Amino acid sequence: MIDLTTSYLDLPLKNPLVCSSSPLCQSLDSLQRMEDAGAAAVVLHSLFEEQIQQLSYDLDWSLNRGAESYSEAISYFPDMADYNLGPDGYLEHISQAKTLLSIPVIGSLNGHTRGGWVRYARLIEEAGADALELNVYDLPTDPSRSGLQVEKDLIDLVLEIRRGLRIPLAVKLSPFWSAPAELARRLCQAGARGLVLFNRFYQPDFDLERLEVVPSLHLSTPEELLLRLHWVAILYGHVDAHLAVTGGVHSASDVLKVMLAGGRVAMMTSALLRRGIEHLSCVLSDMRIWMEEHEYESVTQMRGSMSLLNVPNPNVYQRANYMKVLRSFA
Repeated sequence: MIDLTTSYLDLPLKNPLVCSSSPLCQSLDSLQRMEDAGAAAVVLHSLFEEQIQQLSYDLDWSLNRGAESYSEAISYFPDMADYNLGPDGYLEHISQAKTLLSIPVIGSLNGHTRGGWVRYARLIEEAGADALELNVYDLPTDPSRSGLQVEKDLIDLVLEIRRGLRIPLAVKLSPFWSAPAELARRLCQAGARGLVLFNRFYQPDFDLERLEVVPSLHLSTPEELLLRLHWVAILYGHVDAHLAVTGGVHSASDVLKVMLAGGRVAMMTSALLRRGIEHLSCVLSDMRIWMEEHEYESVTQMRGSMSLLNVPNPNVYQRANYMKVLRSFA
């Protein structure tokens, strides 16, 4: 019998497939379908810092009706009403999801400053979430703000949130750090139990007819997995954190590669948007077939076997791979 069980953020999971944060998770019906199709856990859609601020502005407007600055200030925020339920509705959604599902429910906070993060991290815990994913979306556009300061701000944020939280905390990172391995180590020291690699930044595009900057959405492709595999394989065994991959996970082969690199779980959204939630069951079936054919008894047995720590030639994750690829193309 193939054993697919794993653990992530110290939560026992029946397999490594986790549905990542997306608008799909707004629907209780979709969450139930995810569990029925085999998902081992779900990360709910994010509560955005702007929504927390919006709530504060709404309260301020009610207390200071007629203030001229309100309408101008609020115009800078996108209308998030269609994305999710707002701060209070989000907490209720967590409570309802916990009542409905038997699998772990992980809350998600998305922002870039401390603001209401600490308070809402605690409220998400009180609503019943099994863990919290901190989705840091910080674009340091200020030329006077150094890389050291950006990293310090992140570490301080994790320290402050961890201080008031009892449930496990994961940090979802971007790939754009100067020294990801060192930052990962410091995040673990600050209290992060898990690291999610990597956040996908949605870059704006230009509309040449209207001369406007417009949003641009592209679902992930399997090619994006390679960067994630590279860094999970490097970090495995060198940081005290449970590693998760998000972005580029579309098939059983992708999930298996994540396990071999050293990941605890593989997170999936784009594949579900393309193929439907029931695609999860196909992925799990294909995983079992491959593991039987290759005589693996469990996910734990394969974890990290192709990481930097365990491969015969560690240079394949460093300069040797770069030179070999160039030579092979020539």
